[in-house]
Amino acid sequence: MVIVFSKPRSIAAHVLTIQVVFALVVAALSVLLAYRWADRLVEETTRTRVVTIAATLAATDDVRDAVSASTDPEGDLADVVARELDRTGADFIVVMSPDGIRYTHPTPELVGERFVGTIAPAQQGGTVLEDYEGSLGLSTRTVVPVLVDGQVEGLVSVGLQRTRVDDALRALVPDIAIAGGAVALLSGLGAWVAARRVREATRGLNAREVRRLDDHHEAVLHTIHEGLIISDPDGRLQVVNPEAQRLLGLRATDVGRTLEDLELSGALRDMIASPDRHVDVPHVSGGRTLLVSSGPVRRHGTVVATLTTLRDRTELADLTGRLGDANALADALHAQAHEAANRLHTVITLIELGRAEEAVEFATEELRTSQRARDAVVAALQEPSVAALVLGKTAQAAERGILLELDPDAHLPRGVVPARSAVTILGNLVDNAIDALTQVEGSEPKVITVDIQTGEGTVVFVVADNGPGLVDDALRHAFEKGWSTKAATAPGGRGLGLALVQQTVQLLGGSVSVGPPPGASFMVTLPVTAQVGSGS
Repeated sequence: MVIVFSKPRSIAAHVLTIQVVFALVVAALSVLLAYRWADRLVEETTRTRVVTIAATLAATDDVRDAVSASTDPEGDLADVVARELDRTGADFIVVMSPDGIRYTHPTPELVGERFVGTIAPAQQGGTVLEDYEGSLGLSTRTVVPVLVDGQVEGLVSVGLQRTRVDDALRALVPDIAIAGGAVALLSGLGAWVAARRVREATRGLNAREVRRLDDHHEAVLHTIHEGLIISDPDGRLQVVNPEAQRLLGLRATDVGRTLEDLELSGALRDMIASPDRHVDVPHVSGGRTLLVSSGPVRRHGTVVATLTTLRDRTELADLTGRLGDANALADALHAQAHEAANRLHTVITLIELGRAEEAVEFATEELRTSQRARDAVVAALQEPSVAALVLGKTAQAAERGILLELDPDAHLPRGVVPARSAVTILGNLVDNAIDALTQVEGSEPKVITVDIQTGEGTVVFVVADNGPGLVDDALRHAFEKGWSTKAATAPGGRGLGLALVQQTVQLLGGSVSVGPPPGASFMVTLPVTAQVGSGS
């Protein structure tokens, strides 16, 4: 015994079956309703016809004269009735006296006998309309009065046999059947077209396969640790997984809304809607550092959607910032150690040459000069890590022949901004200025000016140099990750410093701008994050 398990029918096949059955039911109901409508129409037409023929005949002068004044009404009415039978196609026309005695009848033997049927309402001047089985069989007939000077002088009955009425109805059946068949055919064609579209949309899958894909889809969306967004070519959200909702502050109900209706930054909206490919573009949203990648989804060469992934790198960015701070301080300490070593060698050499007094004088003067500069920086910058950074960068810049000056009016109380963020911002801006001036050739003095001002609710950092500055394309792309005016010699490439500055500024809710040439001037404005203390 061989058991063959056939593959379940596809969703398209189910849809086709349901729609075909529905189309047949609709066609059958349409035929039934059409038949009933035709039956009612034939019945109403028959009744109207017999009443019209009878009333018209009863109003003729020939009939009125024959029933009211003729001495031989049977003879006078015979030709009139025969003519009307030929003209109207009625099955019988009976003219009778007010008492119901027949003057005419299709069966001559019945002339002179009493009419069989209802005549009382007609005798009172009304109209009788009924289906009645008389001497000629079942018929639809009417009886109307013949009025002469307002008096009922006779009665006229006109009838059509029911067999003729039924024949008229049966004659309509082929047309009804053809119409019903056309409805069924068109409905079946529509069902086939709909099933074909469903097959294309579902790719011939059956219900079980679709459920399995949906389960897999939900499992992937809820278990991956990256945010996932899918938008259609019209910029309307189609899929937003829970991680993307968490990272961007979206809701499940946002699916179906356009990107313009969502509270997203313009850069992120453009990236999600763009058909271009982006890889690990840094973006700051809601205090989080995200790496955004997006790319088009194509089907048969046509872009049908854009897939965007979001990776939360807040902790990594925090560690990177700490590493950058440590590197900046290490460079500063290295520069200071190198400068101290040079001065120590000078003192030792003077002592070896027997010029101890000059050695003491040189050391004392250097110490006094360094102390004055250090005291000035420490007095202006009460945040220790920022003061240490400026002192270290001053020595580092001096090694490259660059003069780093702190504005005499600079002032930074302790605790008004996060110290680590201040070191990240200031260190990268100064490094960027040093790198820019190092590439400048010529004997002109190379100067970097640092100014920090604390006002009501804001702290402003300004780093300016007298280098070539940034123009046109450089101004537009200065803060993009990976963009730089210098060659990428390090393994990690260049163009990270200013991008890190902008990222840190955005996390703090501030702003950064760069001025046009001559020179480059970067200004960072941050909100005060704590009350200004006494400096302790």
